[in-house]
Amino acid sequence: MTLPQTDHLPYGGDYNPEQWGTDVWDDDYRLFDAAGITTVTLGVFAWAHTQPSADTYDFSRLDAIVDRATAEGRLICLATGTGAQPPWLATEFPEVTRVDFEGRRHLYGQRHNACPSSPVHRRLAAELARRVAARYASNPAVVAWHVNNEYGGEGGACYCDHCAAGFRDWLRERYGTLEALNHAWCTTFWSHTFTAWEQVVPPSALSEHWRGPDHTAFQGITLDYRRFTTDAMLACFLDEKAAIRESSPDVPVTTNFMGMFRPLDYHRWAPHLDFASWDNYPPDARSQARMGFTHDLMRGLKDGQPFWLMEQTPSVTASRDVNSLKAPGVMASWSWQAVAHGADAVLYFQMRASRGASEKYHGAVIGHSGRSDTRVFQEAAALGADLGRVGTLTLGARTRARVAVLFDWDSWWALEMSDGPSRRVRYQQVVLAYHRALWDANVDIDAVAVTADLSGYDVVVAPALHMVKGDLAERLTAVARRGGTVVTTFLSGRVDEDDNAFLTDVPGPLAPLVGVRVDEWDAQEADVVNPVLLDDGSGEVGGSVEVASTLLFELVLPQGAEVVGRYTRDFYAGTAAVTRNRVGDGQAWYVGAGLDAEGVAWVLRRVLDRHGLVGPLADVPDVEVTTRHQDDGSRVTFVINHRDESVEVPAPVSGDELLGGTALRAGDLVILAPQQVLVISTTTED
Repeated sequence: MTLPQTDHLPYGGDYNPEQWGTDVWDDDYRLFDAAGITTVTLGVFAWAHTQPSADTYDFSRLDAIVDRATAEGRLICLATGTGAQPPWLATEFPEVTRVDFEGRRHLYGQRHNACPSSPVHRRLAAELARRVAARYASNPAVVAWHVNNEYGGEGGACYCDHCAAGFRDWLRERYGTLEALNHAWCTTFWSHTFTAWEQVVPPSALSEHWRGPDHTAFQGITLDYRRFTTDAMLACFLDEKAAIRESSPDVPVTTNFMGMFRPLDYHRWAPHLDFASWDNYPPDARSQARMGFTHDLMRGLKDGQPFWLMEQTPSVTASRDVNSLKAPGVMASWSWQAVAHGADAVLYFQMRASRGASEKYHGAVIGHSGRSDTRVFQEAAALGADLGRVGTLTLGARTRARVAVLFDWDSWWALEMSDGPSRRVRYQQVVLAYHRALWDANVDIDAVAVTADLSGYDVVVAPALHMVKGDLAERLTAVARRGGTVVTTFLSGRVDEDDNAFLTDVPGPLAPLVGVRVDEWDAQEADVVNPVLLDDGSGEVGGSVEVASTLLFELVLPQGAEVVGRYTRDFYAGTAAVTRNRVGDGQAWYVGAGLDAEGVAWVLRRVLDRHGLVGPLADVPDVEVTTRHQDDGSRVTFVINHRDESVEVPAPVSGDELLGGTALRAGDLVILAPQQVLVISTTTED
């Protein structure tokens, strides 16, 4: 099973016409035509309407909605409707509501409020999915199935008796014996040895935790509970997918992820989705690099297969304390960035603004007044026209990356709930710092799991690789031996898959690769700076520079590695902070200090230079260049000016610029307006 089969890049988004009368529907579809909207996501929150009681199903409203979209010639991404449970479900079956981290069973309310281990909820959700699929599977307008919505959500994990029993079953499956479990959890500490499965309870504020979910006496227990929660919610998805498959064996099935969403390990889900999709709501207006990385992460879930951008706001969000407006051009440039990184659909939440409740002020293509002369609508219509100009050139096209960044939910969880050395170090921020240096260099990257095949990469960057599992150390070493370069950092190679420290020198299994030993480390508050003098030994201008480092300072003892950077202050002044080790025909870098952006860029530019991988326009800040390739040798190169001012740049490639309708030669000077995008089609490989 692959991506939905379409003859164009789907453009549209979440549409909830159940909130209005059919006269409004007439206006909506007229405006959809004007904006080039080809695709609607329907029925995401339809459960209360399609099943008003436990024994009653009523599809009349959804029938009318689906029939109208079909008659209007729209593609349909049809949801199972289980994204939010109806009130009657919690009233008749109180067990379906979650018990929170503090031990409180919730009443009905909000959206994600269902226990993933509830047999009643799982049975009824799967049955609704079964009936929805059976009813609409023969409709050729339905090109994708959308299961649930943003799994995880407001309520987080559940700690009820059903989840406790499910956790114990999960542990039996994972460990087999209590002896193995006790060994994994190091229960000889604090007299915690379990002698019966029933003694194991979910780790919560009532058991192992203090101060919150990241403060626990036994990290191994909480680590496993997070893995269990991921699998429990995945089981709910699989129930609905199996129900869909009974009547719809060929239409692809997905659920919309939330990017770098900490509570769920999406790598555990990836094999079970026909295609990945995700909702892009960045924290601020200067998150272009972060968005680029998250697009790459979503693409990497399915071995480089394109994904769908399932949601984004055309203007503002509504869920934050402060909800900033996208400036002119930003919506389009961010949409094109998604396409540049592998999106084969551009969809919004929402098509028309909700009448009431918590998302009535959330941005929409069509506002409450239904006007077509608003800036937001006009920009959406312009983007629709531009997407039409590009047509099918990007559909199915791949990113040919020679650089990989490893991203690991287990390392994220384990690092941030560790008591020491520093709770100020945040896994995501470390990864993003290293990615930012690559993004600034306009390098196409893959963001992949630690289990991914690394044989096709020249450079593998593994920031804060706290947990080393399986044969990862051997596979990283193989990258270096064949001539590649591996980069890893402080707090890497510390623990095994059970979150127990390796009984060897830090950085554990990575030590032979990087050629260092770390006996001591220092952690300080963010305002404490220890400069690091970086020197590549070349004697060239820029070959030596002093940069800042903060938060964590490992005292690195070379064991064959060459010293590239040394601390200049404190009692460990002169101690190695950054090293480079020769391994076979390649290299392995170890960055033991929390270098600032300049320091990280200094390291990674030398790594990229070694392989000739610094991309075009790498010295033009906030101008992004990335390329997608088709199997026939054609390619589409995207140049995006994320700046708020114009900039003149040379065209990075020759080809037809599709949005402006001009031919470009590589090196031609082009003035890019703020947020302007070039889409350059090249029909043959250079």
